[in-house]
Amino acid sequence: MPETAVETGVECAIEVADLDPLLGALRERGFTVMGPLLRDGAVIYDEVRSSADLPAGWTDRQEPGSYRLQRSDSPRLFDFTVGPSSWKRFLHPPALRLWQAHREDGGFQVVDVEPPPPRLAFLAVRACEIHAIAVQDRVLLGGPHVDPAYRARRAGLFVVAVQCTRAGATCFCASMKTGPRAGAGYDLALTEVLEAGRHWFRVEVGSERGAEVLAAVPHRAVRPGESAAAERALAGVAEQMGRTMETAGLPALLRRSPEHPRWSEVANRCLACGNCTMVCPTCFCTTVEDTGDLAGRTAERVRRWDSCFSAEFSYIHGGSVRPSIRARYRQWLTHKLSTWHDQFGESGCVGCGRCITWCPAGIDLTEEVRALQASKRRKEDRRADA
Repeated sequence: MPETAVETGVECAIEVADLDPLLGALRERGFTVMGPLLRDGAVIYDEVRSSADLPAGWTDRQEPGSYRLQRSDSPRLFDFTVGPSSWKRFLHPPALRLWQAHREDGGFQVVDVEPPPPRLAFLAVRACEIHAIAVQDRVLLGGPHVDPAYRARRAGLFVVAVQCTRAGATCFCASMKTGPRAGAGYDLALTEVLEAGRHWFRVEVGSERGAEVLAAVPHRAVRPGESAAAERALAGVAEQMGRTMETAGLPALLRRSPEHPRWSEVANRCLACGNCTMVCPTCFCTTVEDTGDLAGRTAERVRRWDSCFSAEFSYIHGGSVRPSIRARYRQWLTHKLSTWHDQFGESGCVGCGRCITWCPAGIDLTEEVRALQASKRRKEDRRADA
């Protein structure tokens, strides 16, 4: 039985063996638990039924255009950074049937063919991803036109965060002030500690729901010295990050740079494949497809993820508004880091680095930003010398 009562804001400890009771407590409360799994050479998110499903002893190495899983000497369960899959696909699905209609007796009947979404619990949500979910909340719930499909999936979401104990070569969440440590937005937060032959988790309780779930799991009060051990596990993660981005003045700089030659330079490398928008945890653009059968008896409308890198995305009568790759890359980067502030009051980038890792051309948006900033400084220096 638990040794201590649980309250919001307290720190407790659980052993590695107690992860299965935690998963069981969530399932007993009607949650489908989604978490990290190894599949197709990557860490992805899907249903987790036991701690044996977690990628124990695996880590990853990421560079621009490169992702590799590697075996580790450590038995850590969460010794990896973010992979190609984001939590977005569970809340804002890649494909969603909006309605289906059947012809009947000279008329037609519209039917709801999507089953009610499950109650979701996310396991191992990183700080940058918590911020990404908050960004999607503002976009899809915060305006006058709420997305009902997103609202239904987001309602009641239970978040078990994992504090980052290592950073990757394409991470830059510290620059975006979205990590590496989660300070809010979770029900429970785990810090994995492997020290002096012991493998355990510090648990931070972030909500009353989190306290209620943890009370059903074997746990104990944090002992003297254990909190310091957890802090040592988190120390220096920001300094490990392989990328930085200077954000001061960046929205204004991008708005003033629509004709900068750098856009043409990056367009020569860009394939306009849309990988960056597909792996991005905050991109939300969609298109709608209407289809019917040959007999004319059934029709349906499906919403699918789309990308501003597609020429068809900005097509209106007469052609595409952004026909060139140069224009489409400029649109994406400028919206993400500049005009997103105007629309939603914050940046559309959380510094997860996925767009860098999963770009087949190895294009690095932090490098593109630095090039624009360096050009601005050179102009200022020339004016100062004149």
